Amino acid sequence: MMIRSVKKLPSTALIGLAATACVLAGCQSAGHIAPIAPITEQAVTPTINAATFQTTDELFAKPYIDVQEWRDGPVRHFYIHGGFEGTDTRFSYYFPPVDQYEGRFFQHVTPVPDSETLAQKLPAGKYNKIGFSVASGAYFVETNGGGVIDLTKGSQALSDPMITAYRANAAAAQLSRHLAQQFYDVDERPFGYIYGGSGGAFRTIGGLESTTGVWDGGVPYVNGSTMAIPNMFTVRMQALRVLRDKFPQIVDALEPGGSGDPYAGLTEYEASVLREADKMGFPMKSWFGYRTMGLHGFAALYGGVSMADPTYFTDFWTKPGYLGHDQPDLFDDDRIQHESQIVDLITAAEAARLGLDANPFSEANRGGVDTAFILPPGVDGSRIVGLRLAKAPPDKYFLGGELVPESGNSKGQRLFLSRIIGDVVMFGVVNPEQVAQLRVGDAVKVDNSNFLAMESYHRHQVPGPDFPVWDHYRDAKGQPLYPQRPFLVGPLFVQSTAGSQLTGEYDGKAILVASLWDREAMPWQADWYRKRAEAAASDVRLYYTDHAAHGDEPPSGDQNRLVSYQGELQQALRVLAAWVEDGTLPPENTSYRIEEGQVIVPENAAERHGLQPIVSLTVNGSERADVKIGEPVRLEGRIAAPAGGGTISFAGWDFEGNGSYTPVDSLDAGNKILSVSTTYIFDQPGTYFVGLQGTSQPVEAQGSPYAELTNLDRVRVVVSE
Repeated sequence: MMIRSVKKLPSTALIGLAATACVLAGCQSAGHIAPIAPITEQAVTPTINAATFQTTDELFAKPYIDVQEWRDGPVRHFYIHGGFEGTDTRFSYYFPPVDQYEGRFFQHVTPVPDSETLAQKLPAGKYNKIGFSVASGAYFVETNGGGVIDLTKGSQALSDPMITAYRANAAAAQLSRHLAQQFYDVDERPFGYIYGGSGGAFRTIGGLESTTGVWDGGVPYVNGSTMAIPNMFTVRMQALRVLRDKFPQIVDALEPGGSGDPYAGLTEYEASVLREADKMGFPMKSWFGYRTMGLHGFAALYGGVSMADPTYFTDFWTKPGYLGHDQPDLFDDDRIQHESQIVDLITAAEAARLGLDANPFSEANRGGVDTAFILPPGVDGSRIVGLRLAKAPPDKYFLGGELVPESGNSKGQRLFLSRIIGDVVMFGVVNPEQVAQLRVGDAVKVDNSNFLAMESYHRHQVPGPDFPVWDHYRDAKGQPLYPQRPFLVGPLFVQSTAGSQLTGEYDGKAILVASLWDREAMPWQADWYRKRAEAAASDVRLYYTDHAAHGDEPPSGDQNRLVSYQGELQQALRVLAAWVEDGTLPPENTSYRIEEGQVIVPENAAERHGLQPIVSLTVNGSERADVKIGEPVRLEGRIAAPAGGGTISFAGWDFEGNGSYTPVDSLDAGNKILSVSTTYIFDQPGTYFVGLQGTSQPVEAQGSPYAELTNLDRVRVVVSE
């Protein structure tokens, strides 16, 4: 492995890594260190040892294997687990039988260091990474990213962020080749492809840009930019608070058959807040998820921002040019500065018994949804996750805040709070050692002032002209309208996470997969990186998925509105392999334009290109119909696959708008364009959003659950008595 030279990180760059860490104690132990053995289905006696593996990265020079065995789930494969002596890095390899191997591997990278056995927990089917890899002629690689970061004990990753950025993943990739050549008894070097989403996209890009000869290409998906953190979160946090009572009308205006004007009925200030999010690139139709989107990744990022720029929070309330100083009345109804005393320490086990949610990333802590907390296996039930106070904080809007001890051993610290439930406050991402210092009787203050200040942090982080979504924060001469902080925080986080500044300079090829309804990684950021790659003369493609959000898990909450981009991701990996190995050009980029932060795509499949089919639907010839109970409505739809999208394999109706799709009566296989129609009668009054979903698949994928390219369209039917 050859590692590109990397500039020495400033000490503040470590803040980003620490902030994004899962604050969990302990790492998986190495266990018995066994020599590397040759692997066959007949379990032949070992003839090779670790000394034959060669690397220029001396930290990873001594690999070991502690598990090697044939497994049948989800598909037949040979499983290898191990690590590297003297490190926290662990890996898992999944080798298909010889007759299914085509000389390549896929390696998935998680957003933050995580378990090296995650793929084993996925059910069989379209989301299973092992099954997909084997079906694609590849073995699958996953690692723990260098080891879970423990802020209480320290780790190698804290002293060298490049370990989790790319070094651990690169070492595991290189070792996998060494073992694959033995396993398959071949001399040919396996092709390798890395992919990851969100923070994993940062690490995918960083791996490509920081190494040579490790990966032949990569698929970063739902990627951010160097200015993503924390700005993509802060702008929406402001809107979530200010517009919380207006979102029903905003969402309705943007729905099919709505007015189309989300600003109607808003005050001047409310409209300015919505417009600010709009121009920063928040996909407007994705506001339907306002009840549950909450802090999301900001829960893990806040600590790093506050460490990097601690004076901001005082400046916000005391200096001209900051909203807290200039218009403090805008926060009067929501600011909490509540003093009380601790009367009880709530452990994880007690939280589970009381039905309190102790997970800062859960649905309950994204918008006040009542969800019982179930203590996960292996979690220390004695860990303190919340407090009961002598006096309950005021019943105000609360998306996040801090507990500030005013007496006792923890005096002066600030501990992140994720939720208030009556007289109980629940911790977010915190250092357990700090929490352990709290005692019953300590005087404390619940304060959300810093979180309110963060809502407009992006105004004081105006970057250069290559970020046009910040143009509305510049004057006619291009100068910032608001006071600026001493430095830009985002690039520090990205450097510590990715190991690079996302320059677009890499060997090999890359395909970006992005979502048009992504509310965590605003869609314009994929275009931003594509332009960087093209400017560096790097090979790159970009495919957008309409009606898809950020997560790569099955869509949750509203499948009447959302589709999964899993099929686009899988097909991108396959066309990337063909591009690298055979020189087969991938389908054309998705066509789009960007207007004031919003990514806009053509309505015609022949013009949009990319991978995803386009679905269109009308009801009685329009996007809205107002009818009486028992009055039939005529639904007419069209599904069209682009040149690179295969042929149509599924079409289904969601008549009641509940996300359950009934297949159309007949579907002729092999078509790239399909017209469907039906009539339907509603027997109950109400407003229904009828959906039509269409799926296309490349011919070679049909009959499998993989590379299903899905889209949908919806219409509004208002039924009265």
